[in-house]
Amino acid sequence: MTQDTSRATTPSTAPRIPAQPGTPPSSGSPSDGDLSVAHAASETLEDYTLRFAPRSYRRWSTGVVAVSALGGIAYLADFAIGANIGISYGTTNALWGIGVFAVVVLATGFPLAYYAARYNLDLDLITRGAGFGYYGSVVTNVIFATFTFIFFALEGSIMAQGLQLGLGVPLWLGYAVSTVIIFPLVVYGMKVLSTLQLWTTPLWLVLMVAPFAYLLISHPDSVGDFFAYQGENGDGRPSFGAVMLAAGVCLSLIAQIAEQIDYLRFMPPKTAENGRRWWAAVLLAGPGWVLFGAAKQVVGLFLAVYILASATDGGAAIANQPVHQFLEIYRDWMPAWAALALAVVLVVISQVKINVTNAYSGSLAWTNSFTRLTKRYPGRLVFVGVNLAIALALMELNMFDVLNTVLGFYANCGIAWIVVVAVDIAVNKHVLGISPKQPEFRRGMLYDVNPVGFVSMLAAAGVSIVCFFGGLGAALAPFSPLVAVVLAAVLPPVLAIATKGRYYLRRTDDGLDAPLVDDDGNPSGEVMTCHVCHQGFERPDLAACAAHSAVVCSLCLSTDRTGEHVLPADPPLARA
Repeated sequence: MTQDTSRATTPSTAPRIPAQPGTPPSSGSPSDGDLSVAHAASETLEDYTLRFAPRSYRRWSTGVVAVSALGGIAYLADFAIGANIGISYGTTNALWGIGVFAVVVLATGFPLAYYAARYNLDLDLITRGAGFGYYGSVVTNVIFATFTFIFFALEGSIMAQGLQLGLGVPLWLGYAVSTVIIFPLVVYGMKVLSTLQLWTTPLWLVLMVAPFAYLLISHPDSVGDFFAYQGENGDGRPSFGAVMLAAGVCLSLIAQIAEQIDYLRFMPPKTAENGRRWWAAVLLAGPGWVLFGAAKQVVGLFLAVYILASATDGGAAIANQPVHQFLEIYRDWMPAWAALALAVVLVVISQVKINVTNAYSGSLAWTNSFTRLTKRYPGRLVFVGVNLAIALALMELNMFDVLNTVLGFYANCGIAWIVVVAVDIAVNKHVLGISPKQPEFRRGMLYDVNPVGFVSMLAAAGVSIVCFFGGLGAALAPFSPLVAVVLAAVLPPVLAIATKGRYYLRRTDDGLDAPLVDDDGNPSGEVMTCHVCHQGFERPDLAACAAHSAVVCSLCLSTDRTGEHVLPADPPLARA
């Protein structure tokens, strides 16, 4: 894509807009095109989809945000993943693989979670300014949307198994039911999601923890069986290759940090008074999600080994299915009807808790990409339907039976994206000082594509996928996740130095005199009125208009089909 340099070529030509909070500018009547985006701007104010989340909306406490974010990891896929890798590679290799997964997620998740909570941006907006460019991050949106519908399908499959077991519902119909019930819950965005996560978490915790605690107390010998388990082929000796294969499947979850960030962007401003609580919430609900995820994977393998050892017939067929894992344990200490009821309730609660987040986050990713590429905002609910339709198709195609392959392949793409952004923030911004520390996401301020992140991600994902399918030799195939991590960690600093950081900012001045941050370093809460949609927005969401002595919001810039509101690029000498 080409840059618009037909307007003025010096920074001084951009209008200087003084701070006039809440005062509508006298810029004349808006055009028909301007009026057409007013509805889009109004609709996105419900939970600030596609844009900076202002402090006027962020009224939740740090604790509520953290609990809501952690409620989104209630999925049972971890149990299935832990069981699958343990059955394939044995307990020892699976545990080491889960450990590798946890370390990578903790290291990469911290800078992303911090930037989201500190600057109140979702991961797409962070990605734009962290080496990808305004349009370059579209490809990462597709990666994230793929994550949401893959795991929606996985969770939906688990729920359908529960409905079949408890109510006799055919699988094909269970897939449809598990999809349709999510749609109305996602319509109202963050307000409903936070309430749902908050009220369902205590019951979910009790239903999930009780079986594991029961086994430890009543069957202590199961611990020894667990550590001695060698996998379905009886060849679970410690192996670096097997560890990396197990880690690769687990690392398909690395993009979960993007869903955590969809909640963390609503953190209140960090101040001296709430600093300790703020950091605790960010660390626990950000990279800390993996501690809970890894624990669930270990428990899933533990339950699978117990079922394999104790079930007389058909144990191998059901050991990796979470609904059967919990049902078998519940049956040990309660009537069959109660065990079945609780197992189904656990599956339904877990599926709803995670799939409302999958549907919500996926719709944001699709909508964001579509709006940037077409300059049209169709409404988020359109893409809720798109995401659910793709997930339903995957379920009907029985994705559950090829789980390891699907997740192992996807992991290479997710790793490449997350590691590249994390390295750009940690190294290029804070060690080398090449990438601007303040995140930027507004059209006109960024180049269309920044090769630092964009090329690094494509190279890391491409080479690791070739490696995954044996293109670099069968001996290297198990190490595709390691290839993705190494390339994604090394290439961003190399390309940033090679390009001298030239492609991070298209211009360095947004034309507004008001400061972007307050005295505590938080995004400014000063409100100004967008002259296109006539809505009030806080300072970080605005830039000066190129055509009027007024301000324009980020979404109106995104939907500007003529480019008349977009500020011109700095001349080369100004950037130098």
